[in-house]
Amino acid sequence: MIKVYSWNVNGIRAVNNKGLWDPFLAKEQPDILCLQEIKAKPEQIDVDIDGYDAFWYSADKPGYSGTALLSKVAPLQVINGFPESTIKQFEVTGDTYGDPNLEGRVIAAEFEKFWLVTVYTPNAKDDLSRIPLRHKHWDPAFLAYCQQLESTKPVIFCGDLNVAHTEDDLANPKPNRGKKGFTDEERAGFQAFVDAGFIDSFRMFKQGNGFYTWWSHFANARARNVGWRIDYFLVSAKLKSKVVDAAIHPDILGSDHCPISVTLNI
Repeated sequence: MIKVYSWNVNGIRAVNNKGLWDPFLAKEQPDILCLQEIKAKPEQIDVDIDGYDAFWYSADKPGYSGTALLSKVAPLQVINGFPESTIKQFEVTGDTYGDPNLEGRVIAAEFEKFWLVTVYTPNAKDDLSRIPLRHKHWDPAFLAYCQQLESTKPVIFCGDLNVAHTEDDLANPKPNRGKKGFTDEERAGFQAFVDAGFIDSFRMFKQGNGFYTWWSHFANARARNVGWRIDYFLVSAKLKSKVVDAAIHPDILGSDHCPISVTLNI
């Protein structure tokens, strides 16, 4: 049995400074923990990770983006970022906001029986100016990369995908239709993962709305559970029978996102 967690920490130092990092690790005890938006370089991170091998992939830009993977079981290999061939094929290059390939957004780790990929998908921005990057380049590239890995072993991928897939994945779908995180283009990018055979693990266990992973800081949204489900664990079809649980942990504080988890009998 293996328990994997994913958490957009919105600054790992901030979570630690609030005194919430150690209690989280002590209580949940993930076998593998994937983090997004660490917002720090490795030399700036002073948190207790005793018992874990740590792999940090920071953005070039200070205090921005970045991902990490902590594992009690040493991976066979760890790969940061897309392969050059994927970048070239899908023309994943910079825009006015910068180069997503320099923002520490993807880590892939190979284990004995599966690949684990964590991702911090670029935000479309309020004016939707990053929709072209998402729709035409990033989302197709990420799917192709996961499929490339899947050709060798089943894949688990997780992280902040910055999209609510269906109307059940946000509290107020009608007024948010067409806005960042709920555009047709972003939703189509997620649907492409499903069409390719990847399974949204949480929906194996829970249907309907009210299950969210991110809440605005405004209007007491978290307390009122007016949120969005934009953090996910998806698994290859071959792993579906191995998934024994998938959960959202809204009681764990420290970020505007809460952790999510998947447990596999593997």
